[in-house]
Order: sequence, then C-alpha cells, then structure tokens
Amino acid sequence: MRSNSNSSSPSTRFDMTMGSIKRTDSSSPGARMYHDDQRDQKPDAQEPFLGSEPSDRLLDGDGDGDDDASMRPVTPVAVADAYANRRDAAADLLRKMGKPADYRVAVTAEDDERVLRRIDLVVLPLMLAVYFLQGIDKTTLAYASVFGLIEDTGLRDNQYSWLGSVVYIAQLIMQFPLAWLLVKLPIGKFTSWMVALWGVTLVLMSGARAFPSLLVARFFLGAFEASVAPSFVAITQMFWRRREQPLRMSYWYAMNGLTNMFGSVITYGLANIPSSLRPYQVIFLFFGFVTVAFSFVLFAYMPDSPIEAKFLTDEDKLIAIERLRMNQTGVMSRQWRHDHLRESLWDPKTWLWFALIFFISVPSGGVSTFGPLIVQSFGFDSFATILFNAPFGLVQLISTIGGALVAMKYHRKGPVIAVLSIAPIVGCAVLLATPRDPAYRASLLGGYYLISVYPGIIPLIYSWSAANTAGDTKKKCTSAVLFVGQSLGNIIGPLLYTPSEAPEYFRGLQSNLFLYCGLIALVAMTTVYLRHLNREHSRRRVRLGKSASMVDYSLYSAEDADRARRAAELDSAQDPEPGETGRTDGGSQGRVGTRAFDDMTDFQNEEFLYVY
Repeated sequence: MRSNSNSSSPSTRFDMTMGSIKRTDSSSPGARMYHDDQRDQKPDAQEPFLGSEPSDRLLDGDGDGDDDASMRPVTPVAVADAYANRRDAAADLLRKMGKPADYRVAVTAEDDERVLRRIDLVVLPLMLAVYFLQGIDKTTLAYASVFGLIEDTGLRDNQYSWLGSVVYIAQLIMQFPLAWLLVKLPIGKFTSWMVALWGVTLVLMSGARAFPSLLVARFFLGAFEASVAPSFVAITQMFWRRREQPLRMSYWYAMNGLTNMFGSVITYGLANIPSSLRPYQVIFLFFGFVTVAFSFVLFAYMPDSPIEAKFLTDEDKLIAIERLRMNQTGVMSRQWRHDHLRESLWDPKTWLWFALIFFISVPSGGVSTFGPLIVQSFGFDSFATILFNAPFGLVQLISTIGGALVAMKYHRKGPVIAVLSIAPIVGCAVLLATPRDPAYRASLLGGYYLISVYPGIIPLIYSWSAANTAGDTKKKCTSAVLFVGQSLGNIIGPLLYTPSEAPEYFRGLQSNLFLYCGLIALVAMTTVYLRHLNREHSRRRVRLGKSASMVDYSLYSAEDADRARRAAELDSAQDPEPGETGRTDGGSQGRVGTRAFDDMTDFQNEEFLYVY
C-alpha cells in the first residue's frame, strides 16, 4: 500500500467583511475562493446555507435544515463545526488516525483484491445465510398450504390470501421507522436482533390454530423481516464498489432461488418425519429454531461498517474506504438529515424506483404465495407439486446471477432489466393460452418456469437505485420508499389470485402480463431521466472550470481503472480540453472525489455520475 496526501491540509479562511464568507482551499491547484452568494456553483454545495441577509444570518446547529431552537448566530467556529459535523464516518476515521480530510491511499490492484476477498469471505456469507433463512421462513406458508394448513385451521374465502399479504403490510408500516433506525443504530447488531425475533415468531406460529392467531403471527414475522433487505442494501453500499454491488446483491437475493430449490426438498423430508405434530408444525418449528440459532452467529461476526470491521487492520480499513471514494455515495454518518429526507421525497428518481419495484412486486407477491397452488392446478398431487416447484428456484438462481454478471460486464442495468422482462411476458401468455389438462403439463410447466425469470430483475432495481443515490439519510429514505413500493406490490399481488379461480387464475396472470410490459416502459423513462441528470452535472462542472466529461472508475475493475487512467492522462497531455491546461478527468482524478465522504447527496455533488 502506498500512501499519498498533500503536504498541507486545506485551509479555511472566513472573512466577515461585507457579510461575505469566503473559503480558500489551498490544497487544490490555484487556490480558489468561494463566496456564499455563489452557492449553486461552488463545489462544497453541502455547506450550511446561511440565508440572504448578512446582518442576521443563522446557522442550523443540528444540520437538519429546520428553523428550531438550535439555530444560532454564525461565527467562523460555528460554520466550521457544522461543516465538520456533516462528514461521513470515513472522514471521521481519517481524523481519528491523524490524517487530513483530503488524505488518500494509493490502492494497488493487489491491495484491492486482498481487501475485497476479506470482505467477501466474512460479510457476504453472513448475508447469504440470513437471506436464505428469510426466504424459506417467508415461504413456509406456501409449503404448509399443501400439507393441510388450510383445512386444519378452517381458512375460507380469501383468508389464505390475507396471510400472504399481511407480511407485506407489516413491512410497509415498518419502512420509514426503519430508515431512521438504520441511520442511527449500528446496522450489524440491529439486523441480528431482527433475525432473532423473527425466528422466535416462527416458532410460536407452530401453535396457531385459527385464522386470527395465524394473522397476528404473520404480521410480526413481516415486521421483523422488514429490516433485512434495506439493511443489506445499506451494507452492500458501504462495503462494495458500484461495479461490485449488482453481483453481491444478486448473490444474497439469489438465496430465494436456493430457497425454492432446497426448501422444497427440505420441507418434503420434514413432512415425512413420523410425528404427533402436523407436517406444517414440524416445518415451522425446524426453521424457527435454526433462525434463532443463526442470529447468535450474526451477533458475533457481522460488522457495523468497514470502519468497525474487526477482521480488517487499520491499514485495510483505509483501503476499504478508499475503494469506495469513486462511488461518491459515502459510507455512513449516523446523523439524520431532514434536508436529505426532503430531497429524497422530491427527487423524481425516488418515485421511478418506487414504480419499477411496484411493477415487479405485484407479480412476485402473487407467484411466491400461489406458486405451489398454480403447479398443483396442472394436475399434480401435494408431493409432486413440491418437487416440480424446485426447478423454479434453479431458473431464478440463473437469471439473478446471470443478469447481474451481464450488467456488471456492460455497466448497464436498464437494458438488462428490459431483456429479463421478456421471459415472464412469454410465460404468462403460455399459461393464459394453455388448457389445464394433463396432456399439456409440459407446456404449462415450461410457461411457469419462464415466469420464474422475474426474480433476476429485483436485485438489479435494488442496485440501480443504490448506485444512483448519495448521502446517508437520503440513501436510507430512498430505500424506504423503494421497499414501500415493494411491500405494496406484495400486498396486492396475492389478492389478485384466489383459490376460487383455480385452476386458471386468469385475473392474476392477466394483471401480471400487463405489469411486465409496463416495466419495460418504465426502464426507458428512467434511463432518459438519468442521462438528463448527467448532462446537468456536466454543465455544472463546466461552470466550475472542471472537465465536462468524467470517467466513472467505480464501474471498472482495479486493473481496468488503472489502464483507463493512464490512457486518459496520455490523451489529456496530447489534446488538452479548453480551460483544463492539459488536464482532463483522467489527469485530475486525484482531485475528483475529494468530497466523496462529506455526506453530500447526488444532487449536491456535481462530480456524481449517474449510471443507467
């Protein structure tokens, strides 16, 4: 590892003359001075907005942008304190280690690979195990349905559908409280508690004898499981580069595929154990106890951030956070920012992510709850239904990881989502057009397995949203809106299917077909908007005297990034851009990302590049 820092840290000079506050950054070439009346053009756009009247300017002391009791008169010390308080935890680590805020670590390809391998060997397996358990715990209801749960508990009308939907109602209710908790609390320990509590809930569910008790148990199961996906999106953002995020998200989300594959086999074996208990009670007890046991493993080994990771040395922690610099999304701050919340809610991207995840979650919710019953409608008995549902998981696994690999290779997520949408469109059409007759079982199963491609879309939407959102509070709030959309879709999805419509399930399949088609249109809209935002940031950089074009090295491997930087430096030396005096983004890459850990949002940071 080679260290690289400027000989002197940036100096800040405050000049109250004529009511103007100036900041001189002597660490950058040609020390520049910024005035507060040029807020929309200065790089430090996240510095406190001090109002328009020099005589009575106030500073929001808690950094939330509200006019409350914490507002106090501006002094140079107050401004400096507020600016420092908005730093990301990565910047805090540098200060604690006696490093200047602009300190950088020159990460070699070997360093990058070594630290990435350590993260993959410790953090990723924990996430995979938890997501596998969540998936199998959530689908125990579907397995229980074919082993007599509906008959034993006297479920009628759409009560079984409500048992599928109530999990997502609980998750919907929990999302915004979770956004605040994920900002404020240690994420590893918080997630461990949630895992333990949902395991206990599943154990208790084995004693449910009627619809009301099942409904309450499923509600609390959903409430405790609600934290897993938002926590894992946040953990992925704080440990992996943007290039690496789609594949890692696909890994843990692909555990749903393993759930469908091995969950079917495991429940088949559990249901055949001689016992005085009903088969579904054995299933609930087994997976509940396994979940509780694993929560202790999570307590012991899941870190709260790279900065607090016990398996990394101090040197490796610096490398771990340096790897994330070009993400421009920060690590974490544990400071709630109301201005980030407002920006998240006003950001059109937020609602595009909401729409995308809603359009895929309605079919997901229906198929995950009624999948075994759909297969059973092809004319199979209970045990054959469980076994023929297993290939659904294999197709899901292939589409999830395969889609992420393609997105990583070509640095594009939107086109991959659109292509993956084609298979379930065809699958729905096949099921709608094929008679439910034993002679057509092969065609019906083929259509069902084509539908099972859709899970590959969901982690790509997660990573697409995560890669295009910066600022700790904004990231958590945007994720909350995203998972509200997912919860709504999963609530509505099972309600579009009812046992009384068996075996055709026309209403559910027709609505799913429409939503898969609409998903492609939404991808096109999102791509156009992200390209527009990149053009806007390019114009802002030009106004600041920076290069209009930038290379997003966060999407490259360490070796490819080094080659791209050398090529950019060579090109800039031969053909300099106007105003850059022979230096383009490649040549000035050392200055790019200086505010990556300032807890700025993607809108505030003109160096942020949107990916589509």
